[in-house]
Amino acid sequence: MATVSTTLGRDAVISEIEIAAPLGRVFEALTDPEQLIRWFTDPSCPAILWEMDPRPGGSYGYATAKGTMVVNGVDEFECHGAILELDPPRLLVYSWIANWHEDKSLETTVRWELFPTENGTRVRVTHSGLAEDAAARKDYEAGWPGMLVMLQRFTEG
Repeated sequence: MATVSTTLGRDAVISEIEIAAPLGRVFEALTDPEQLIRWFTDPSCPAILWEMDPRPGGSYGYATAKGTMVVNGVDEFECHGAILELDPPRLLVYSWIANWHEDKSLETTVRWELFPTENGTRVRVTHSGLAEDAAARKDYEAGWPGMLVMLQRFTEG
């Protein structure tokens, strides 16, 4: 089960989960577009595109087809950004610009940290830069735990 919390200043949403898979396996699922399109998707917002160039200065992007989920009037989601930090298999950080934010130019940051544990990997995702967008923060408080569960099912399966 994934946990979720919000930082004191309401700038960041932090979600964590324990996954019974090695660091390398989990990191690969976070950086390989062929794997991302298989797990970073949901019937409510089905992924149709995942691109990832996992290197500092590289970029990523994803898009969904129309689903049943609607956020700020958007039902076809697009997100893109730049890879800001990369330290395989422990760290992936990228900027996040999403078409469903109230401010479509708002650039936030997603930080994936992986820690070895006795049974596999502890994954922490921190989405920061959300202090000025309460609607997005609320959406990510619900969304990131679900994404971590999907990552867990994919990497443990």
